[in-house]
Amino acid sequence: MATLFGPTTSPRVYGVPPGVDFPKALLTGLRERLHGQPPEALARIHLVVNSRRMKRRLVQLLHSATPCLLPAIDLVATYHGNAPQALMLPPAIPSLRRQLQLGRLIGKLLEQQPDLAPRACRYPLAKSLARLMDELQDEGVDPQVVQELDVGELSGHWQRSRTFLGLVQEYLQTIGGLDARARQRRVIEGLVSHWRSHPPGHPVIVAGSTGSRSSTRLLMEAVARLSQGALVLPGFDFDLPAAVWSRLKESPSSPTPPLEDHPQQRFCQLLQALRMAPQAVQPWTEIHPVAPARNRLVSLALRPAPVTDAWLEEGPSLGHLGAATEGLTLLEAPGLRQEALTIALRLRQALEDGHKAALMTPDRRLARHVSAALDCWGVVADDSAGLPLQLSPPGRFLRQVAQLMTQPLTTSALLSLLQHPLCHAGSARTVHLRYSRALELWLRKTNHSFPTATVLRAFSQRQQHQAPAAAPTGAPTETAWLHWLNACLSEPPQGEQPLEDWVQRLQEVALLLVAGCEAHGASEAHGPDQAGSPLWMQEDGRMAQKVVAALAREAPEGGAMDALAFWELLRSLLSAEAVRNPEPETGKVVIWSPWEARSHDAHLLILGGLNEGCWPEALAPDLWLNRSMRRQAGLPLPEYRLGLAAHDLQQVVAAPQVWLSRSTRSNDGETVPCRWLNRLTNLLHGLPEQGGRQCLEVMTQRGQQWLDWAQELETPTPGLVAAARPCPVPPVAARPHRLSVTEIRTLVKDPYSVYAKRVLRLAPLNPLEQAPDALLRGVAIHRVMENVLRAIQGDPTALDPQRRPRTRRQFLQIAEDTLKTAVPWPAVQRLWLARLDRLADWFLNTEVERQRQGRPFAFEVKGEAPLDLHLDDGQSFRFVLSATADRIDQTSDGWLVYDYKTGAIPSAKEQEKGDKQLLLEMAMVEKGAFEGISPGPAQGGVFIGVGSNPDQKTVIQESREQTMEALHTLLCAYMNPTTGYQSRRLLPMEAPGPYDHLARFGEWDSATKAHPQPMT
Repeated sequence: MATLFGPTTSPRVYGVPPGVDFPKALLTGLRERLHGQPPEALARIHLVVNSRRMKRRLVQLLHSATPCLLPAIDLVATYHGNAPQALMLPPAIPSLRRQLQLGRLIGKLLEQQPDLAPRACRYPLAKSLARLMDELQDEGVDPQVVQELDVGELSGHWQRSRTFLGLVQEYLQTIGGLDARARQRRVIEGLVSHWRSHPPGHPVIVAGSTGSRSSTRLLMEAVARLSQGALVLPGFDFDLPAAVWSRLKESPSSPTPPLEDHPQQRFCQLLQALRMAPQAVQPWTEIHPVAPARNRLVSLALRPAPVTDAWLEEGPSLGHLGAATEGLTLLEAPGLRQEALTIALRLRQALEDGHKAALMTPDRRLARHVSAALDCWGVVADDSAGLPLQLSPPGRFLRQVAQLMTQPLTTSALLSLLQHPLCHAGSARTVHLRYSRALELWLRKTNHSFPTATVLRAFSQRQQHQAPAAAPTGAPTETAWLHWLNACLSEPPQGEQPLEDWVQRLQEVALLLVAGCEAHGASEAHGPDQAGSPLWMQEDGRMAQKVVAALAREAPEGGAMDALAFWELLRSLLSAEAVRNPEPETGKVVIWSPWEARSHDAHLLILGGLNEGCWPEALAPDLWLNRSMRRQAGLPLPEYRLGLAAHDLQQVVAAPQVWLSRSTRSNDGETVPCRWLNRLTNLLHGLPEQGGRQCLEVMTQRGQQWLDWAQELETPTPGLVAAARPCPVPPVAARPHRLSVTEIRTLVKDPYSVYAKRVLRLAPLNPLEQAPDALLRGVAIHRVMENVLRAIQGDPTALDPQRRPRTRRQFLQIAEDTLKTAVPWPAVQRLWLARLDRLADWFLNTEVERQRQGRPFAFEVKGEAPLDLHLDDGQSFRFVLSATADRIDQTSDGWLVYDYKTGAIPSAKEQEKGDKQLLLEMAMVEKGAFEGISPGPAQGGVFIGVGSNPDQKTVIQESREQTMEALHTLLCAYMNPTTGYQSRRLLPMEAPGPYDHLARFGEWDSATKAHPQPMT
């Protein structure tokens, strides 16, 4: 029988100070105590550790040492000690089943009292309520105690909260069952009871746990009192004075709340339960921390806020602080990107030096940025947090498929789904991508925001005007592909449906999309193949399959829900899982979460994201219990999480080499250093006689040096020449001989855009989804005005004062009908209709005067005017000017030309310089260039502003001869073989154009001189 410890009358508690490799020290202490005993003695020891990582690390250390029999290693979350009472307990009910059952109870409550919360929130509320149940059962608090809390003097929110808390009692009484937390507490209670009469004869050691959970603390108390039991506490602060320990022992019932945010508070509560003095805790081994002076410095810096006056008393006793800060580096980067790049550079250096280095941070954005920066050098960091399942390829695919059921299908959603690597993952994927690209180009060209079945049918019929995409011999045809796509995109059921139906539909559609059109016929006959689907392959696919299978298994408990509630439920289940590397950690560069501080073995530790709200993470608001209610119920205050985070930091800051890293700015503005970093820097700054300020400056200089090196990596390579301002000079034969009046304005302001469009024949792709932008608004309002005028054109009394209210109603009805056909978004339709409602009176009132001058004759009429250009060198060219006039009215002796403007009306100066669109249209009218318009004098041109501020202005006074002469001069200039098409000639202040990226605008500005560049 193995004997580790001698007889004692007090509980047996040991500690390992911060800065000591805890797993290695644990095994070292075991070997020291087993010296001289037979080899099988180690195998009789039962270790109970806090985490799987700790267990994995212990096993790795044992395998790397001299061959031996291994001890039994269990986790505190699953330990049962083979107690009969524990083995007879039924298995725990799945957490998903409990969440769905609670969701149904909450749904019934909301049906009776709909003012408590929206019905769509029932499953998020159920998840939050389940967490509270976990805490109640873990702490051994009867839900009846919470139900009976006095909330008479509290706000109405807590009154409503107690209504929901009543569901906990109802759930336990009507449904019942033990979840994982409740079952484990029952296991430990049964084990403790069993040990009273049958204590184990083998050593039992609980190592690495702080006892933060009540059930774990109950186990630790029992083990510490066993004849061969012991506790080994991680990161125990042997430097903490007795006076501080006494301050931590404040009773929760006292007026002053306990100091929950201190790193040693959990140990204090444990020792109080064991009736032990902190001074009775003995070191587990004689291994000393790598930086004892730093441990004393950090211990003083983390003193509770009410006793930080000890800085002045105990600070001088620290001596010179050079040894304490020797391995510390302080990095304060201007932003997250710079912080990540600097950290990655230091990790790379550690890898080259052969040292194990780790980034420890709760900030997942920072972790991803660092991983991306390391990837540039081919370094793959082992990230213990893994990738959230919802961000993995199967997780994204399932979320996209579920989203098909929640809202009308958009073009971007369809193309994103079709281009997913799991969509149509069979042998004909290349053909699938070819058809998908053809569909994308067609949807871009036709500006369909919602690709319904009717739209897809129009795409299939386009071969009347355009040949369909060709398919290789034996490959699926485009018709078969579209048939498969229509089957996948069938309309989902509306309203609430049983959860089983939603899960079944999710699986069917997802598997059908993955199988592709080749397997579509077989799947119609026999259903999609589940077993061999690529969706469930690889580690992430298998995990996604488990989530979906669990949801299908528990679906009968979920009742009925709508599509959005199902999508939210699926997203929350996927986000709760992570895909981790199944192989044991072997890399030299790792990324850890702070809770892994107890098992780390890195030579260099970089503590990243040391900003308030990140480390420690901001406390989430408690929906159910405030601080007062928690204290009454006997539950820990939320600040206990801060104490756990502080304990993690106290352990990792004692590593051989430590970086304290933060960014001074984030997307939201300036950041605040985390409270512990603030305390440390304030303490150093307040000890000048011990060299604190000098040491702080040296720490900052070390970080600044690495930051400077990182910034040099992003500095452009010297000698790179910025692009010149383009001014291409193409051959005359390649220059355009036909332009619209709108392009004439572009030719004046930005000739390069005309060059790119007409010479290079480059047309910008339309966006995937047509946005409700100024262009669409202009087109829609132009159409409204045309339809309104056509409707009232045959009624001469429509604008009479007594008939005008009816005409106004007709105006709005026509506007509503027109917007329904031109604008696919109902919300935008209502918004623009409201604008037209405000415009209606002004338009109808001013239309009276316009129709006194002439009657509307033509709308959106097209026209072309041939021009003969004669250059100075004797050459002549035929040029065609085209236009589309918004409205032309006929007067008694000529024509009036109108131009609707939904934006700003051009000023007189702009018209003089180059915005001569209306003047050119008037000249074309006089030439008879428009269809159905006979040649005649243009009596005038008028801009009608139909935007937010309606207005009407006449065009500037300029003779037709002047207008045409200016046009002739402009066109002849660009027919000159030496004239170039300069980029942004008169656009120094306007928004970027569609060809600015081609012109490399940004490498040059409006002050850069353009040099003609001959083109061949």
